[in-house]
Amino acid sequence: MPRLAPTIDFYRNNSKIKWIVLAVSIIISGASIYYTEILVRQLKEREKQQVILFAKAIEYTINEPYEANINFVSQEIINKNNSIPTILIQSGKVLYARNVDIDSSRNQAYIDQQLEHEMKSMAETYDPIIMVLKDPSQNNEVFGQQKLYYKNSFLLTQINAYPYIQLSVIAIFGIISYLAFNFSRMAEQNRVWVGLAKETAHQLGTPLSSLMAWMEVLRDDPELKNRGIADELEKDIRKLTVVTERFSSIGSVPVLRQENVVALVNTVVNYLRPRISSKVKMDVFTLSENIQVMVHPPLFEWVIENLCKNAVDAIGGSGTIAIKILRGSDSKVFIDISDTGKGIPRSKISMVFRPGFTTKKRGWGLGLTLAKRIIESYHNGKIFVKSSEENQGTTFRIALNTVS
Repeated sequence: MPRLAPTIDFYRNNSKIKWIVLAVSIIISGASIYYTEILVRQLKEREKQQVILFAKAIEYTINEPYEANINFVSQEIINKNNSIPTILIQSGKVLYARNVDIDSSRNQAYIDQQLEHEMKSMAETYDPIIMVLKDPSQNNEVFGQQKLYYKNSFLLTQINAYPYIQLSVIAIFGIISYLAFNFSRMAEQNRVWVGLAKETAHQLGTPLSSLMAWMEVLRDDPELKNRGIADELEKDIRKLTVVTERFSSIGSVPVLRQENVVALVNTVVNYLRPRISSKVKMDVFTLSENIQVMVHPPLFEWVIENLCKNAVDAIGGSGTIAIKILRGSDSKVFIDISDTGKGIPRSKISMVFRPGFTTKKRGWGLGLTLAKRIIESYHNGKIFVKSSEENQGTTFRIALNTVS
């Protein structure tokens, strides 16, 4: 069963923590918006009551014959409205406009046009308040009506928009913090990768030099000279030299050069064939023996070797590994590495390139992570699981750029 190596299990826990933080943030944001909506509804109702009182005051001043009361109403109610935008209409004409943002220095036609626009905006927000006009001297006979249009005050509009502005600022800050954290973590990971790789290359250097010297001693031994031992040892030394070069290349900007990808893949396959079980069959399929791509050979061969070894482990006892090299559109070359192994569960496919993910009882789970870094960061290509079915096999696809 696929697992995450215990030493790197914090990646999975870190993902859970992110979801918990996100859920808490959503709850807090929702509570903030809900509470603000309650305040806004209360303020809307309060302003509505103020406008109704304002309308009744106007109606009172028109219908009430007592001058003292009219002066009180006019001074204490009508003239005290300094925040709520209102427009008073009678017979299609504007009688009164207060707290409406209109440029009074413009001509009357422009002012009328702006007032008409404001009335439409107010009517879309609230229904106008209708005031009935009566003549006290004619037994309160109705002789007309007025309409009072209004909308939310600037303060209420600000309060309504505040939580969204606040959440937007918090979201922007959170995104910037998240990106900075990820960048810092990736930079730290890169330093670990580079340090580990270069230290490995350094440690391999000393025994390699010793092995090369011992190989020359074996060549000079007359009893071993014709047994081919030195030749086989030389192959492994060359392989170790390549491995050392691979580790030395990690952290440096590799120089890509034009190479025949078919020849590179065959080199890896020919090296692996005698070193794996004879029950595992490895074949390379291509329609052309010369497909040129831009690669760094030691690192690219490392990726192919890693994928092939993973395929061997997935197969277990016996099976087939098929490598297909195809020309694609848009100057692309595809390398598909398929096996007839145990496959990857669908729920685990998205995790295969994470550090620590492995299907083996032993292992660090870093091979596919390095492969992804090499292909995507150094070669500007793509590597992904093309398909996988449990107990049927898996296909990895590498997409590279051809020579322009």
